[in-house]
Amino acid sequence: MRDVLTHEGSAFINFRDHPFASASAHGYRWVDVKRLRMPAAALADRALLAALIGHEQFRDDYAGGGVTSDGTRHGPYWLSRVTPEAYEHVGADEAARSLWEWANQYETVPAGLAAELRREAIDRWVAADRVYRLSGLGEEDFHDWGGVHGEFHEFVAVDRKAGRVTVLVAADD
Repeated sequence: MRDVLTHEGSAFINFRDHPFASASAHGYRWVDVKRLRMPAAALADRALLAALIGHEQFRDDYAGGGVTSDGTRHGPYWLSRVTPEAYEHVGADEAARSLWEWANQYETVPAGLAAELRREAIDRWVAADRVYRLSGLGEEDFHDWGGVHGEFHEFVAVDRKAGRVTVLVAADD
């Protein structure tokens, strides 16, 4: 399953360094977006999620270590604990509401930053066939230093028309 998806590109939005963020913005919030091309052959969503979990780009601790081909961590979790069943289907509206609540928790996100979040996340979710949220894991699934994120939100959009799977992680550290 590892070769089912092809990494197309990524985007990283650091709230602290964003040209539109105010000086008082919380400095350790960020959004990481990974875009992967899916095969032309139709795969069920759970098979796509399994392929995503098996992909090298998924082996990212999101804490400065980056993507590691033989990594054992995904965000705050042991990679072995992340399964397709850990993802729940949510609508684009629910995913957007969750992202905006997180993004605006300290102050209203400036218009330029909001536009970038819309382009990289919301627009992709609206166009997608399905949006999933990683929600079936808890502290018992944390790896040895997995509690470093204040908050960790992950969404996966499956857009069959565009032939793309997009992973979005929004976190505080």
